[in-house]
Amino acid sequence: MASRAPATGRLMLGFRKWYYGLCGFNKLGLMRDDTIYEDSDVKEALRRLPENMYNDRMFRIKRALDLSMKQQILPKDQWTKYEEDIHYLSPYLNEVIHERKEREEWMKK
Repeated sequence: MASRAPATGRLMLGFRKWYYGLCGFNKLGLMRDDTIYEDSDVKEALRRLPENMYNDRMFRIKRALDLSMKQQILPKDQWTKYEEDIHYLSPYLNEVIHERKEREEWMKK
């Protein structure tokens, strides 16, 4: 059983990379966290982002909108690679969700 775990992990990593390329947002230079639907939690997490990260995000989104309007994609060497896609918003979002749940729990008492 132990010998199957590394093979399964490699298989899942290969599947993740394949699916990442299939999604298409990387061809516009976007990262995964750039595509998250902006509800109230995400808006609060975005407000907490450092300014340089927020500006980078807005640049990627504006560039993607421009490319989409022109019905073009970036050259392949400028696509966001799976290994380069960091989850920059997740720590802030997790903190906001935790605080909201804590606040809701407090209001129940």
